[in-house]
Amino acid sequence: MSVVHQVYGYFMPTVNLMGAGAVQEAGKQAKILGGKVALLVTDDYLNKAGMAKQIADIIEAEGVKVVIYPGAEPNPTDKNVHDGVAVFIKEGCNMIVSLGGGSSHDCAKGIGLVTGNGGEIQDYEGVDQSEKPMVPMIAINTTAGTASEMTRFCIITDSSRHIKMAIVDWHTTPNVSINDPLLMMGMPASLTAATGMDALTHAVEAYVSTAATPVTDSAALMSMKLISKYLRRAVANGNDFEARDQMAYAQFMAGMAFNNASLGYVHAMAHQLGGFYNLPHGVCNAILLPHVSRYNLIGNVERFVDIAEALGENVQGLSSREAAEKALTAIATLSKDVNIPSGLTELGVKEEDLKLMAENAMKDACSLTNPRLAKLEDVIKIYKNAF
Repeated sequence: MSVVHQVYGYFMPTVNLMGAGAVQEAGKQAKILGGKVALLVTDDYLNKAGMAKQIADIIEAEGVKVVIYPGAEPNPTDKNVHDGVAVFIKEGCNMIVSLGGGSSHDCAKGIGLVTGNGGEIQDYEGVDQSEKPMVPMIAINTTAGTASEMTRFCIITDSSRHIKMAIVDWHTTPNVSINDPLLMMGMPASLTAATGMDALTHAVEAYVSTAATPVTDSAALMSMKLISKYLRRAVANGNDFEARDQMAYAQFMAGMAFNNASLGYVHAMAHQLGGFYNLPHGVCNAILLPHVSRYNLIGNVERFVDIAEALGENVQGLSSREAAEKALTAIATLSKDVNIPSGLTELGVKEEDLKLMAENAMKDACSLTNPRLAKLEDVIKIYKNAF
C-alpha cells in the first residue's frame, strides 16, 4: 500500500493576549520587540474618535515614539499601502502597530511586507512570495470577525485591476495579537453582524477545507458553537460584555482554523465583489455562504452534519443528507436574525460582471482548498443563486 505524503503547517503569532485590559500591554510588547518609532496604522474613524491617541499614549509611556497613519480605508488599496510606506520611511519607523479590524491589519501587513522586502505590494500576490520577514508588528483588534490580527493572510485591492489580491505569506503573521473586548463594546449592530458572519464563514470553510486537520477542526467547531450562542446577543446589545468577550474568542479560533486549513469559494468569490464594488467583506461572505455550502454539500456530507450540530441543530434520527441540510438552514437563519441583506441584488451587483468575477475567483488562492472542484459555469451559477 502506497502512502501519499502530505506535510501540514501551523502558523500563529508568537504572543496572543486576550481579555479585558489586554491592550494595556501594548507598550510593553512594543518595547520587547525593540521598538523605537512605531507606525500606528488605523482608519479615519478610530483616529477621529480618539482611540488611536489612546493606544499611542499607552505605547509612548514605555518610551516608544508613535506616528499615527490613519490611511487604512475599508477594503484597503495598494495606494493606502504605498502612502503608508512613505510615512514609515519619512518618520524613521522600525515597527508597526495596527489598530482596528481587518482593513487596518491588512494595510499594516502590506506596509510591513514592502518596508521589509522592497518593491510594490503587487509583487507579493499569491503564496509565500516574500524573501524576508516584515518589520516587527503588533496587531490590536477592535472587531470580532476577520482574525487578521493573527493570520498570515493579507487582502489588498489592486486599484488598477479592480481585484482583491490574496497575499498568503507566513512573513505577514504579526508578532503579537491583542484582543481586548473592551475595545469592541458599543460596536454598531451592522458591523457586529457582518464581522460575526465573516468569522462563521472562516470556521465553516476551514472545517470543510481539503487541508483541514484535527487541530484546525477543533478550533473551527468551537468557534461555530460560540458564534451560534453569542452573535445574536452581541448584535442585540453592543454593551453585552460576555457576548463581546466570547465573540472575540470565537473569531480568534476561526482564525486559528483558516490560517492553517485555508478557505474556499466563499472567500474567493467575495474577494471579487469587494474588488469590483468596494462592498463590505463580511456581508458578501454572509450572503454567499449558504449558496456555496449547498454547492459543496456533496463534497463532504458528514462534515456538514458536524456543522449542523455545532450550530445547535438537533439531527437525531435524521439521515446524513437530512442532517447536513440542517446546517444550511442554521446558517441562513442566523444570517437573517442579524439582519444581513438577503441577496446580492440589494448590494447593486450586476449580472454582466459575473463572468469576469467568476474567472478571477477561480484564480484566487482561497479556491485551492474548496472541497468540490468547480467549473466556470458553476461559479457563475452560485453568484446568480445569491441574487
